[in-house]
Amino acid sequence: MNINKTIISSLRAEYGDAFYLLDSDQFRKNFLELKEAFCKIYPNFNIAYSYKTNYTPKLCKIVNALGGYAEVVSEMELEIARRIGMEPERIIWNGPIKEPKVLEEFICSGGTINIDSLEELKVVKDIAKRYSQTLLNVGIRCNYDVGDGVVSRFGFDVDSEDFKDAIAFVVSTPYVKLINFQCHFANRQVEYWPARAKGMVELIDRLGIIPERIDIGGGLFGKMADSLKVQFASDIPAYTVYAEAAATVFADYFRFSDVWPELIIEPGSAIVGDCMKFVGTVKTVKDVRGKKIATVLGSQKNISMNGINPPLEVIAMGNEQREYEGLDFVGFTCIEGDVLYHDYNGKLAHDDIVVISNCGSYSLVMKPPFILPNFPVLDICGGKVEVIKRAETFDDIFHTFNF
Repeated sequence: MNINKTIISSLRAEYGDAFYLLDSDQFRKNFLELKEAFCKIYPNFNIAYSYKTNYTPKLCKIVNALGGYAEVVSEMELEIARRIGMEPERIIWNGPIKEPKVLEEFICSGGTINIDSLEELKVVKDIAKRYSQTLLNVGIRCNYDVGDGVVSRFGFDVDSEDFKDAIAFVVSTPYVKLINFQCHFANRQVEYWPARAKGMVELIDRLGIIPERIDIGGGLFGKMADSLKVQFASDIPAYTVYAEAAATVFADYFRFSDVWPELIIEPGSAIVGDCMKFVGTVKTVKDVRGKKIATVLGSQKNISMNGINPPLEVIAMGNEQREYEGLDFVGFTCIEGDVLYHDYNGKLAHDDIVVISNCGSYSLVMKPPFILPNFPVLDICGGKVEVIKRAETFDDIFHTFNF
């Protein structure tokens, strides 16, 4: 995705002073590259894309076309998966709260739900009684220690009586299929990935149960500019390093087995983070008691990176630039902490363009309708401009209110 003054001028003239640029080709490449890294070690592998990270329908359609799963955590995300044509059998519903009526319809249609709590287990037990001749695909979210010092809030403690109750129900109830064990740990450091895998094989060994699928969740670093990498305390591993850390454990465990369950991971940021840029226009440049400040038509909420400086490029649009040191790029909101980039050193002028990269994850989907509606999303792969999401209007925001 080559961005220059000519392209920006054309896009800005048609779509306004702020917009997102999506690189769907890069998303496709990332998906295939990550899948290949794991398949080389453990061939029966697949990806369940984390919709919550960026549920732009075009990206979800790419996952469907490439044979991946939809990993959803809400009724809204489930509806997106349905609308883009994902079959129920290709949808995995996680999340701590599932509306019982929607859960019932979904699981009875062939979808997979991962039970997260005792309360949810009771709901599924009731469904199984009332639909005793319908095959129900059920997974269990498993919570165990991976040595990272964090107690995850998701799933059952695998040493608890509640977990034993869940296992007993799933394995003893006719037409209820234990389709997978699933876990979720948010720590992205690769040194904890072997513990995820070992926790699963130890559980399988202890129970003597091999599910159809083993899902070890998400939490991977993705590709990013060097300027962003150096701001993290740990190294940023390549896809192959994660694969070696986790897939090797399962390949060794099932080496002499006739049954190799499907291994699944749930990446989000790892494959979509570097696939979106935010483009905003510099509206004001000022000096406030010695502090240089440039206000951009955009917000920290548009890029969803807090406490770090994102990869940033300034494109001169024609006005005479000045050299600045220690300038902050701030957002259009009235919040003091709305800072997109701290301590910029370089040339800048009013009406210049700021291009911020690596904002594909938890940006578009988490931008609230605060002060202004959100900006359009454009895909310019292949030399064409495709409007993926039009700019929101006041009516889009206001239509649910009573005036």
